[in-house]
Amino acid sequence: MWSAWSPPIIRSTHDVLLGENHFHFPPTSAQDTMSDEHYQDKEKVGGIELSETEAAPDQAIAKRFGAFGPFLEKLFASGVEARGVERVPEDQRETRNVWNNLLMWWSVNTVLTTIPVGVLGKFLFTLTFPHTVATILCFGFLGAITTAFVATLGPQTGLRTMIITRYSSGYIGCTLFSILNILTQLGFATTAVILGGQTLASVSSSHGVPLVAGVIIVGVCSLIPCFIGYNMVHIYERYAWMVMFFIMCCLYGLGGKAGFDIGAQKPLEDTGKALSADILSFGSIVFGSFTGWAPVAADYNVRLPADTPALRVFTLTMFGLYIPICFTSILGAALVTITDPEYVAAFGADGSTGGLIAQVLSPWGGGGKFLLVLLAFSCVANNIPNTYSAALSIQALGRPLAIVPRFIWVIFTFLVYTIAGVAGREHFSVILSNSLSILSYWTAFFVVIVAEEHFIFRRPGGKLGGYNLADWDEPSKLPLGFAGILAGCFGVVGAVVGMAQVWYTGPIGKQAGATYGADLGFELAAAFAGVTYPPLRWIEIKLTGR
Repeated sequence: MWSAWSPPIIRSTHDVLLGENHFHFPPTSAQDTMSDEHYQDKEKVGGIELSETEAAPDQAIAKRFGAFGPFLEKLFASGVEARGVERVPEDQRETRNVWNNLLMWWSVNTVLTTIPVGVLGKFLFTLTFPHTVATILCFGFLGAITTAFVATLGPQTGLRTMIITRYSSGYIGCTLFSILNILTQLGFATTAVILGGQTLASVSSSHGVPLVAGVIIVGVCSLIPCFIGYNMVHIYERYAWMVMFFIMCCLYGLGGKAGFDIGAQKPLEDTGKALSADILSFGSIVFGSFTGWAPVAADYNVRLPADTPALRVFTLTMFGLYIPICFTSILGAALVTITDPEYVAAFGADGSTGGLIAQVLSPWGGGGKFLLVLLAFSCVANNIPNTYSAALSIQALGRPLAIVPRFIWVIFTFLVYTIAGVAGREHFSVILSNSLSILSYWTAFFVVIVAEEHFIFRRPGGKLGGYNLADWDEPSKLPLGFAGILAGCFGVVGAVVGMAQVWYTGPIGKQAGATYGADLGFELAAAFAGVTYPPLRWIEIKLTGR
């Protein structure tokens, strides 16, 4: 009997036995090959017809750029990753280190950037510490399981996350999702470099690093591993969490010594309907802090063997997200309960998390400043997936951009978010709250559409029965995408009627809350898309057969 964790059948001319799973692939013909020069010179691996860019991307790129070919060959030979959004063939899955699904996300989220998520509970929504913690744990669990599901698709398909959306929303739908993902990752990256820069600037009030310089330094450090590519990203993220976890424990201890006052906010907290609205709105931010990784979750395990158990990938990814994000954001919620005037002044009216942490570490003198510098550079671990995956999403926009080497888009992404960080360096809390709230809307309906395609239509015995992996870049064989695009539009409608932002409150959001409404954007976005996608997709398959 098929279970929720059995991978959908993936079809080819041969049956390829991988562990306990059987993979089947559809026949291909000479007519299926693309005329585009970028995708010529095909060979077959395991029954799947591969273009040269899939089988040997370094050679294909070197050929394509003529006079620059020798330079690019040396660059790729030195270890810089040539592969971009091209599918990773089964015979090039060189690692079985499935534990990277846990360790990478642990490093990415045990960072300074996660602390302000908990800070926002009190700073923006006047929630007490218990209510903040409960909201983080509940909404965080929902966000963790949705993101972990997307991660399971990487080993099964060998495709990057945005490319997987072509099997539910077609080529055009993939382009639209990629645009949203680029904006999401750039928003995350901007907050990362701002917070890292703020923290470096707060090391010393008289001889500290200027805020602009701090933003640039964090950006450059994020650029280096992403420029090199997949392997360097995993090497860095495999170990970065160790020091940061120790520092977070130190912050808990020093904060406790300064005096956590978990009841201090009680007189200022809303009651009744207004309190429910605050919890729902803060929950949207928490959910977004988890699901912001959903559109990139499969990017970092595409080189695992195709027979890697999906349940193992799901479990490790979920705990790699849930434990560190909850642990670190609850730390932020605890630190802002300190009522000592020096700590309150360090936090300031504008909500300087970096300044507050500097004050917490100040009893240790020079040692505290050293830990503060390490914390500032923890933003690098958080910013690496933003940088790496934003570049991949640019390539996923279409073939003209895909033929540009991945590392070029990495540099471009770095320039964009560094400039944005310098420009918005004084408005961190506003950028963070708006980014996390809004991105939770689209990631909610994105995950719903991908999940319904996977479990309803691509499952064994479903209407399609699997993924035709050889067709990942052939628009004529992919779905037209009207079901995914229309369901996404319905998701946008759900977000609009349910959202509650400073600049707009939807009619349902207004009715659900008190003065400022309640943010039900992501819940309604997911519900509207979830209800409309199955019938629309059934019609699409009925009419087109794909």
